[in-house]
Amino acid sequence: MNKEYSISRMKNPIVAKSATWLSSPARGGYEAAAEGLEVRPGGMLVQKRSSDSNQNYNPVPNIKVKVKYGSVYHEIVIASQSNFGEMKKMLAGLTGLHTQDQKLIYKEKERDSKTFLDNCGVKNGSKIVLIEDELSKERRILESRKISKMDKASKEIAAIKFEVDKLAKQVATIELEINGGKKVVETVLLSLIELLMTQLINLDAVAADGDVKLQRRMQVKRVQKYIEVVDMLKIKNSGMAKIPLQQQRNNQQIFTGKIPQTFQKQQEQRKHGNLSAGAFVVTTKWETF
Repeated sequence: MNKEYSISRMKNPIVAKSATWLSSPARGGYEAAAEGLEVRPGGMLVQKRSSDSNQNYNPVPNIKVKVKYGSVYHEIVIASQSNFGEMKKMLAGLTGLHTQDQKLIYKEKERDSKTFLDNCGVKNGSKIVLIEDELSKERRILESRKISKMDKASKEIAAIKFEVDKLAKQVATIELEINGGKKVVETVLLSLIELLMTQLINLDAVAADGDVKLQRRMQVKRVQKYIEVVDMLKIKNSGMAKIPLQQQRNNQQIFTGKIPQTFQKQQEQRKHGNLSAGAFVVTTKWETF
């Protein structure tokens, strides 16, 4: 043994020092404790690893239990240290019951999903009763319907938003044309307003709560804003249409009820007999009999 320590001193002074400290007679019982240690390459002393350490491992035994559901018995094999929640997962595949809708009764007591089987005394051949929890089922169904309803409302709002985006592009295009001085047919503006109003009706028909309700409110304000923009463009567009109409009215002759002066002079001359035959202008060739 001294020979081994001398070799350790030559290779690694730290290891030699630790070994000398443990093997010193002055340390007494520490020398005995060092027999179960080994020196790692880095000089650290650790407990010796034994090839028999894996042989001391005892696997968790499985147990077979009978679960009664109605008039049917189900035999399942499960680890003895599992909990009732894991058993519910296995029973869900056999019975079709959701894990939240199951009640497991053992020794006339309902067992929590987190409770371990071995702590309750469940062993090989034990009998457990499975009961469907109606209240839990109803709550789960209501919650599922609520989530489904929210998803449906969210999809409806997304579809309306997609249509509003397309209408918004039309509003921007018409706004550029009218602001650029180009007249737009009024029926186009009326049709655009009608389409936007239709989207408002669709948004009002969506039943939503929480975040989905907030999304609907945002889209409602957005559509209302576009309707106001189109209304202002309609007024501006109609004002542009009055200019050529006013010019057309100014160019037309308007009858004021006064007799023209040329016609009045001819009447006076005819009255006094001063109007000669040559003064008459024949505009029509009458037939001679």
